[in-house]
Amino acid sequence: MGNLPDGTNGPHVFVSDIEAPELSDEDQHHLQRVLRLKAGDPLTIGDGVNRWRPAIFGASLESAGEIVKVPPPAVTITIGFVVPKGDRPSWIVQKLTELGVDEIHLLSSQRSVVKWNPQKAEQQHQRLTRIAREAAMQSRQVRVPNIKPISEITHAASQPGVSLAHRHGERITLKQSTIYIGPEGGWDPTEVANRPTISLGPSVLRAETAAVAAASALSLLREDLLDNHSP
Repeated sequence: MGNLPDGTNGPHVFVSDIEAPELSDEDQHHLQRVLRLKAGDPLTIGDGVNRWRPAIFGASLESAGEIVKVPPPAVTITIGFVVPKGDRPSWIVQKLTELGVDEIHLLSSQRSVVKWNPQKAEQQHQRLTRIAREAAMQSRQVRVPNIKPISEITHAASQPGVSLAHRHGERITLKQSTIYIGPEGGWDPTEVANRPTISLGPSVLRAETAAVAAASALSLLREDLLDNHSP
């Protein structure tokens, strides 16, 4: 996965320029007031796109080592989900980020409960992008997932390589590393027709459960951490 290696010390934070790093006011406040870092304490900094380096906290950041570039994953994991109501989208984005998902697609469908106007959609996209950044720092990722603005499912699913989560779908493999999760009421038959489908098991899952299940399975498969042949 795209995590920092064992042995790195201190909290992890993203900066806009890893060559000449500076903390935002918000990150400076969080590190100093919430995490209680003091001048001279170690931390790691990253650019959110596979590069990181050790640093020393203070009034200004001091680089404390060379930049390390982590190779991109051999397989890109993408999870899309039809946006549910309430604050559940925030929870889903947070957990998908912790699991190392590379892209997150926000979706709408015929059975969507949530209907965002363009202004609301932009506000929510920005908010979820911030949540992904915070979750990536907390889970010590070297990458921040790319969150795509909300798109209608028939358009989004027309892209190559997309599979829809469905109880009667095929077995999950890395050959289908882009999985879309439907709304609570399920996909409309017209949305599923003639599209590849992936099964997440026989149970009827809530949207957030299905998103995490799909991400977990793909992440474990990508890291070769599943063994289906043990006695």
